[in-house]
Amino acid sequence: MKKFLFLTFVLLLCAGAFAQDAIVRRGDKGLYVSHIVSPKENFYSLGRLFNVAPKDIAAYNNLDMERGLNVGQTVNIPLNASNFTQEKMTGRPVYYVVGEHEGLYRVSVNNNKVLMANLRKWNNLQSDAISAGQKLIVGYLAGSDAAANNAVAKNNPPEPKTEAPKVEEKKEEPKVDIAKKPEEKPVVKEPVVEKKSEQPKPANAVANAAVNDGNGGYFKAAFDEQTKSQPAHKDDMVTAGIFKTASGWQDAKYYALIDGVEPGTIIRVVNPNNNHAVYAKVLDKMTGIRQNQGYNVRISNAAATALGIGDTDKFFVRVNY
Repeated sequence: MKKFLFLTFVLLLCAGAFAQDAIVRRGDKGLYVSHIVSPKENFYSLGRLFNVAPKDIAAYNNLDMERGLNVGQTVNIPLNASNFTQEKMTGRPVYYVVGEHEGLYRVSVNNNKVLMANLRKWNNLQSDAISAGQKLIVGYLAGSDAAANNAVAKNNPPEPKTEAPKVEEKKEEPKVDIAKKPEEKPVVKEPVVEKKSEQPKPANAVANAAVNDGNGGYFKAAFDEQTKSQPAHKDDMVTAGIFKTASGWQDAKYYALIDGVEPGTIIRVVNPNNNHAVYAKVLDKMTGIRQNQGYNVRISNAAATALGIGDTDKFFVRVNY
């Protein structure tokens, strides 16, 4: 009976090691995930499983390699360039649990500034609205051992690890390149000029058209609805800066970071030099990030282009909400 119970306990540990999601955490030494040691696992097998040097695992956990590991022991696995990617979908997904009052921008900052566009794509987000306790994929964990392949298979049954990169490459690169180049080359016959202005040109065309028409971008209608229920009461001249994002160039969706405003609120931003205006959705607050010191608001680069603001570190705008 005792042998049966022990065997059951061991099997549960083995199953749990692969069935549980990989949750990313941040410590003094950077990002890591936790692993519960299964029977016959040691520093070397974990090194192969997570593509990390065994001595690095021991040092990260302040453990002595000569003493080995115990079944059921929790070991923290460091995430680095050798075993963790935040650029493409390949390997085992690594999740982040959204905290209280965290927006998508804050999730990006807390996880090595992973592109917000990737967060939307990997998690099938239709908008930037997220909630506390929600699990979001923030990257992918790669391993070189057969056990790592089993872990990936359990988390993604329909897509074997060997096929996933091929599928994604065909979706992301060929389609974009084929769609863009044939349309733009006949219009601009100088390849060098076109490559440098490939993104800004569509952005200027969309943004300037929206401003000239008196719209100010995608969120204009939402701002009008917002002011019906809660009339605008703030109209301040503030110091502003720019943050880079892929949004806004094609869809005229502009974004902002500002303190004292609830994420999701739409604010009106005006360039006092030409009275051009855009409507930007607040992603998150400014405090807590060193790069934001000295600024009252940051707007997306597409919003700055629509306002006629060049590549400058600091400028003045009027905000109204």
